[in-house]
Amino acid sequence: MLSVVGWVLSFLSGGFVNKVLGILTKVMDNQTAREQLRTQITIEAIRAEVAAQQAGRDIVIAEQGRWYTAIIRPLLALPVIIYLWKVIVWDIVLGLGTTDPVRGIVAEWAGVIVTTYVGGRSIEKIASIIATRRK
Repeated sequence: MLSVVGWVLSFLSGGFVNKVLGILTKVMDNQTAREQLRTQITIEAIRAEVAAQQAGRDIVIAEQGRWYTAIIRPLLALPVIIYLWKVIVWDIVLGLGTTDPVRGIVAEWAGVIVTTYVGGRSIEKIASIIATRRK
């Protein structure tokens, strides 16, 4: 399974990105010095993003090779998942009970865990877009 994921990630990030970078390099030949600098910065940012994604993929693949490192993330997420399913399905949908809300720092941890699992990469991309527009 991991080899399939690795192949898909390398296919999506490698071939396509290399083609885009090649096109940007050709476009740079017809630009002014200022435009060339902007294009070069864009190319380097894309290369850095690809390198970061590949490094992240390598870390995940390495972690999945050992049960004691692969199980940490699921064990942290499991209580949050159980709690959310209990509240949503048992309490709200089926109307069979009530559950006390999570309070204090544990509630903050639960929020961070859910945010990281569900929207971590999306939040990074949105922050990057906002930072780029402010320049």
